[in-house]
Amino acid sequence: MQRGRWVARFGLAASLLAGAAGASAQEFHLLENRVRDRANGILAVMAYSVVPDLTSSNLSIKNAQTENPSVFMTQLGGGDTMSKSFPIYLEGAIAYSRYDPTFIASAGADVRRVPTRWNTLTGTGGVGWDFPITDELVFRPIFDFSLGKMATDLRVAEFALNRVTGRDFDFLKDGTMNAYGLGGAVMLDWEHVREEYLVDVELRYTDIRLRTFGNTSEVVQGEASARTANIYARYRAPTGMHALDRPVRYVLEFSHSRYLGSQADILGFDYLTSLGAGLELDTSAYNPLYVTRARAVLRYMFGNNVSGASLGLAVSF
Repeated sequence: MQRGRWVARFGLAASLLAGAAGASAQEFHLLENRVRDRANGILAVMAYSVVPDLTSSNLSIKNAQTENPSVFMTQLGGGDTMSKSFPIYLEGAIAYSRYDPTFIASAGADVRRVPTRWNTLTGTGGVGWDFPITDELVFRPIFDFSLGKMATDLRVAEFALNRVTGRDFDFLKDGTMNAYGLGGAVMLDWEHVREEYLVDVELRYTDIRLRTFGNTSEVVQGEASARTANIYARYRAPTGMHALDRPVRYVLEFSHSRYLGSQADILGFDYLTSLGAGLELDTSAYNPLYVTRARAVLRYMFGNNVSGASLGLAVSF
């Protein structure tokens, strides 16, 4: 989590519906009982959203050839240290994700696809303290806590089936999953500030344990671990241009995340690397909203058999 940085990231994913309404009433059953496995998967996918991480907070994945479930994630978050005299560090993030698994149902010789939509909303907060090592380097332990809720929605597929039965179908139609997470992180943050340029390098290890609770459907009760090791580096320097009575800076970014918990390989990869370049405006001369800087960064991301691009927007207060 970068200090003083609030980021909104967006992705796009869609799943295709297949199958047509039958002419007569039939009783359908799941061909394979994979609801629990997929639900454990959404808890692992939730692990991506609860960790404040640049690379995994803008995922949008669709593999139509292999019929892998579509995944869409977006996150808004940030963090900052209050002051050097009172170096408490506060961070927070809210994330939305959608997971679109497709199940197979059968009624004798009639076999049909059952597309579903599982929507998840998660929130994470953290409290830490900066322990200075040098004037530019601090050690920061952080306590993190999170809450998440997932709700299924079978209404998009109701037209395809006349009659559905079984506890698994009941969950697919209106099941819920509630989860909480407790854990923390340790971070080394080096900020090298000069009049001509600024270098910021962060090393972070996060470990948050997620568990279901409350009125979670008994079909999908479980737990998952969100463990991520990340390095982030940013370089800012003036371009020579001016706007809003301040210099316009160019920004270069590098981020690499290694996934070590339940989210490792759940989407087919265990690491992501991001390379970014963009521009930053200094808005401190016109400050009605207390925004001091605004950045737009275009990023290229890649990992095991996955790659893509994203546009990141950020502001500093």
